[in-house]
Amino acid sequence: MPVAASDPVTALPGVGSGLAAKLSQLGVERVVDLLLHAPLRYEDRTRVVALAALRPGASSLAVGCVEHAEIRHGRRRSLNVVLADGAHRVRLRFFHFGAGQTNRLVPGVWLQVFGEVRAAPGGLEMVHPETRVLSGPADGQAPTDRLTPVYPTTAGLTQARLRGLIEPLLERLDESGFLPESLPDEIRADQQLPPLGEALRVLHRPPADADLAAVLEGRHPAVRRLAFEEMVAHQAGLRERRRRIRQRQAPRLVSSGGLLRQFLQQLGFEPTAAQRRVLDDVLTDIAGGEPMLRLVQGDVGSGKTLIAAAAAVAAAEAGWQTAFMAPTELLAEQHAATLAGWLDPLGLPVRSVIGGRTEDATRAALAGSEPLVAVGTHALFQSGLGFGRLGLTVVDEQHRFGVHQRLALRDQGEAGALTPHQLIMTATPIPRTLAMSAYADLDTSIIDELPPGRTPVTTAAVPATRRDAVVDRIAAACAGGRQAYWVCTLIEETEQVQARAAEATAEELTQALPDCRVGLAHGRMKSADKETVMRAFAAGNLDLLVATTVIEVGVDVPNASLMVIENAERLGLAQLHQLRGRVGRGRTESHCVLLYQPPLGELARRRLSALRATTDGFVIAREDLALRGPGEVLGTRQTGAVNFRMADVMRDADLAPAAQAAADRLLAAHPRLVALLAERWLDGGSEYASV
Repeated sequence: MPVAASDPVTALPGVGSGLAAKLSQLGVERVVDLLLHAPLRYEDRTRVVALAALRPGASSLAVGCVEHAEIRHGRRRSLNVVLADGAHRVRLRFFHFGAGQTNRLVPGVWLQVFGEVRAAPGGLEMVHPETRVLSGPADGQAPTDRLTPVYPTTAGLTQARLRGLIEPLLERLDESGFLPESLPDEIRADQQLPPLGEALRVLHRPPADADLAAVLEGRHPAVRRLAFEEMVAHQAGLRERRRRIRQRQAPRLVSSGGLLRQFLQQLGFEPTAAQRRVLDDVLTDIAGGEPMLRLVQGDVGSGKTLIAAAAAVAAAEAGWQTAFMAPTELLAEQHAATLAGWLDPLGLPVRSVIGGRTEDATRAALAGSEPLVAVGTHALFQSGLGFGRLGLTVVDEQHRFGVHQRLALRDQGEAGALTPHQLIMTATPIPRTLAMSAYADLDTSIIDELPPGRTPVTTAAVPATRRDAVVDRIAAACAGGRQAYWVCTLIEETEQVQARAAEATAEELTQALPDCRVGLAHGRMKSADKETVMRAFAAGNLDLLVATTVIEVGVDVPNASLMVIENAERLGLAQLHQLRGRVGRGRTESHCVLLYQPPLGELARRRLSALRATTDGFVIAREDLALRGPGEVLGTRQTGAVNFRMADVMRDADLAPAAQAAADRLLAAHPRLVALLAERWLDGGSEYASV
């Protein structure tokens, strides 16, 4: 029985467990994965280049006769061969060779060689070229009329072996049923895309006259076809996951509005129009019988926590519990304190579920039926912890959690066949094209307005050679009654990384600023000690807080008007923007100093320039996406989101709307093709099935 595309690679002749393990390191588990394993580049072996025409830096196919061969015993033992075609010569050097190769490469033998040409003393050379012994000069014709692919590979897996596995599969593309077409003709016609078989042949064996730049840059119709299909598969998978979740029943969190009005009245400030608009979206969702799946995006300080608190109040008024999950213990503690300040006066208890410190009374309260808000880290879905009446889950800084963690939190409350509503928040604005690709299963609301009273932050990049001047600015700010942050990227000094540690910096600044009250906070401190320092700073009992990036999110001190980020060149753009958001939260003119260690690399220079140019989180997000790519922006390692093989979110942004529309058409009219796409692109369909 012929090998099917969906079979594991071990079904192929000659592929045992050892080779399969090497292929697995490349993400190749199934036969079809070999066909979707895109080349890094291509080599031109379609024409023989005369030795006289060889040029340094080019990889070329050449033919010549061995004129001389010898083993040299210098600093490195090597086999040196001189290849000639008349008056012109090139030297071949081999550092790894055996008796068989030595016996073949002898004077008078005609060879076809392929390799990179290098300039060397005395002429040109090729180091470890591929060689083929010929019967004579007439036998040295170009072996192919197609370009030769060079694939990503791993130790112990040669290009020849990979090509030997993929070539026979390309010959089977026309076989009925081997790799069926997955996009209907009308969709391909709309996008002017070639058939699947044609696209794969161009990807693996482009003709000699192909626009190679277009292939490598993803502009060629063949690559666009494969990228589009993958995007459609991803969209369909997310939409199917959404549809399955929406088929479930959720509690109708309909409140009378009295407690919610009381909550808003006691705030002491008016929510912005954007906050009210987003809150209306959330309240409408949770009042329905389908599980809410809503992503709330808002820049640093835009007031996302207020939305979550109001939703929790509405849930409590309807008689249901809320679970609020944050990525770090410090942020969870800060959220718990903020929520308690708002909700305690309403008689709505806030319970902390952080690490191993969950009290028995809290466990009992969660397992009961009384409304409450449980705030914690991933400990919220730990073994042995259960909710009696969970109606709403809130996930803050969602990109720091995995999809499975978010689902595990939801599953904690699936009692009585009801699925909790999900509110997912991020302070990292996500460009629309990326959101369309990564979060097609979520409705999105954007808080695009900052609360009144926030002042723009002026940002300056300063070399470390001017550190003393920056310290003087700290002194002036503290003398004026304002507070400041000094952020370090390490806790303690290491020899490997040239960055000042928080502990050493705190000691230095304490000595340099005798009139300033200096505090220290970092991730290795005991939680209680860290909390004490944070509270002291928030209360104005400290002038300067030296900290690691633990203060990236959650700290709200309106009197803090100066932020110094040391070794700023080591941090990502989004993280720098988050840190900067800790100042400018009051009416005082605020400043952020990016203290960098020169010389700056190009990437670091672009990051710091972008941060100086704007405080708009969405502009920052677009630049961050361009610099780092979607995987880093979304935290692909954690989420599994946007793990594309062929598609590129930035490059193929124009395909996203069409891919979304095509996914909807396939789900409605071609469910069999949706299953085929999921099997081909979504890890054997596991993502398609995951709800």
